[in-house]
Amino acid sequence: MEGHTEKIIDYENLDDAINVFGNCDENVKILENAFNVKIVYRGGGIRISGEEEQVDKASFVLNRLIGISGKGDIITRQNVNYLVDIANNGCQEEAEDYMSDVICMTWRGRKIKAKTYGQKVYVNAIRKKDIVFGIGPAGTGKTFLAVAMAASAFRNKEVSRIILTRPAVEAGEKLGFLPGDLQNKVDPYLRPLYDALYEIMGVEAFHKNVEKGFIEVAPLAYMRGRTLDDSFIILDEAQNTTPEQMKMFLTRIGIGSKAVITGDITQIDLPGDKKSGLKDVIRILKDIDDIGFVYLTERDVVRHELVQQIIKAYEKYEKNNN
Repeated sequence: MEGHTEKIIDYENLDDAINVFGNCDENVKILENAFNVKIVYRGGGIRISGEEEQVDKASFVLNRLIGISGKGDIITRQNVNYLVDIANNGCQEEAEDYMSDVICMTWRGRKIKAKTYGQKVYVNAIRKKDIVFGIGPAGTGKTFLAVAMAASAFRNKEVSRIILTRPAVEAGEKLGFLPGDLQNKVDPYLRPLYDALYEIMGVEAFHKNVEKGFIEVAPLAYMRGRTLDDSFIILDEAQNTTPEQMKMFLTRIGIGSKAVITGDITQIDLPGDKKSGLKDVIRILKDIDDIGFVYLTERDVVRHELVQQIIKAYEKYEKNNN
């Protein structure tokens, strides 16, 4: 058959094969369907047969999966689908050093890594710049990676405090109708920040650091009038700030501090007559070289694979109806 070829990848690590191939060869089936190739393990090697271009793509993905597994990481469907997407879009350079950069370890010993090229760019920007904006849809790891970077900086004594904040803007309920005191009322808005720190630090360590004043999780309104020195500050859900709130927050940042501002400009919950501070600040600060703007896309989604499809469907719908 014209264009038909076969490639063999030397691979004798049988103990590692389940991780690379997936349970019931799940990963291999994804590659066979994506590239219309046949993949078999035979005689100490992985044999890939099909059209030459597609065989090359499948070989590229398999070699990357073998590399990930060799570092002791569990391969997920997200890893496989992401690498397939890279191969199909001719972006193989984006997989250089893929899954090699450990940001920090969770209290359970799990490695936290950038799982896409966009996430890698985001993490590197946070390392290099004092103020970084991470902008993109739900599920791209904007908040979780920022919290992981904050935890790493705190553990390494690069900062003395972690401050996490969000605007208390509700999508439906009003604060006044929620039961309890002010802290009870604002806690639901801060829950994603608590959850991220719980996973990274553990609940006990988190609460000890809160009691000592090393970690603060508070609504954005609590930042007014303060100067935040020697801190790692995260402003989450920044699309729901007003321009005045955004300016207030950015001018709180003091000596020795780093700030990460995250948001999704497609999910603004402000009243119709209010402008988004995040949209404004993109235009106002875009020419300042020492401020980083990183735009994540549906390709960086690391939640359930259907989330990517949902985001694409909404983008298509909004494009056709605007």
